[in-house]
Amino acid sequence: MGSVRGWFVVLVCLLVGGVLTVALLGVSDGGARRGTAHATAGPGDFVDIRDVPPSLDVPPSAGAPFPGADASTGTVVVDCGRNVEEHYNQDNVVVSPGLRGGAHHTHAYVGNLSTDARSTDASLAAAPTTCRGGDRSTYFWPVLRRTDRPARYVFERAAGHGNAGEILRPVEVRLEFGGSPVGKVVAMPRFLRAVTGDAVALTARSEENVRARWGCASVPDRLTTRYPRCPAGDRLTRTLTFPSCWNGLDTAGPERTHLVFRAVNGVCPGDMFAVPELTIRLAYDAPGPDVPIALDSFPEQRHSPKTDHAMFVNVMTDARMAALVDCVNEGRHCRL
Repeated sequence: MGSVRGWFVVLVCLLVGGVLTVALLGVSDGGARRGTAHATAGPGDFVDIRDVPPSLDVPPSAGAPFPGADASTGTVVVDCGRNVEEHYNQDNVVVSPGLRGGAHHTHAYVGNLSTDARSTDASLAAAPTTCRGGDRSTYFWPVLRRTDRPARYVFERAAGHGNAGEILRPVEVRLEFGGSPVGKVVAMPRFLRAVTGDAVALTARSEENVRARWGCASVPDRLTTRYPRCPAGDRLTRTLTFPSCWNGLDTAGPERTHLVFRAVNGVCPGDMFAVPELTIRLAYDAPGPDVPIALDSFPEQRHSPKTDHAMFVNVMTDARMAALVDCVNEGRHCRL
């Protein structure tokens, strides 16, 4: 009798241990083993693009006044591909340098092929790049996922923290530098770090740093801070524009004080200088009006589209930056 009871205790222990192991595995991989329903944004985060009114809310800055007589109206497009190289990681060398996995979500990159948490100015300057013309700058942003499909690749499963599903790959990545509506721009310093958007917008006290705009390619004048439901065959778009007023001293700084957005009238603060304004535009084949999608985010941000953000490190040579500034200031439209 004692032997039977002993075996029964062992069996119960094994069963309990197995359940706990499965539960822990589910937690450790962000729930990918349990399914992806928890990784989907809430219903209130979506809007039918037909319900978004046409707007003059142009993404490039806090305001978009008509250009004045001294405006720098040129543009420079930099072609760095669409990340077919599959450069992904959970690092953020701009916000948390040196901290591996510090983002707690996956970023996609174009440009500098070496970028991770351990990157230094020297390593970035020596690395290969996806950009035509040799621009070694790094451009990156959080991935967008279809949460009704499971992850298939290692880089899709690596993030955890509730970020699960198939990564949507953009069909277009456009990197464009523009000027100032009120004057000329000066060169960005090499290794300038820049951030746009607010990765913690859902829990922030205000939405002043919510900068990304979402839309559908067929109706470019309708922009929103929610995930748009686009018509079949359309393209879903993300537009992320960076601050363009530099303090003239620092390449990085706490609380984003070294690089800020211009005022509504287009003017930089009195002690700052206008530099070329970077805009990243991403386009995806719209997955369908009923398909669940979610931006990678910190767990407490619940995949809110308002948390969209992007980072940039300028690793252009001085000569290349000078050519970019000349093009913008002279009102030309160039590809470098």
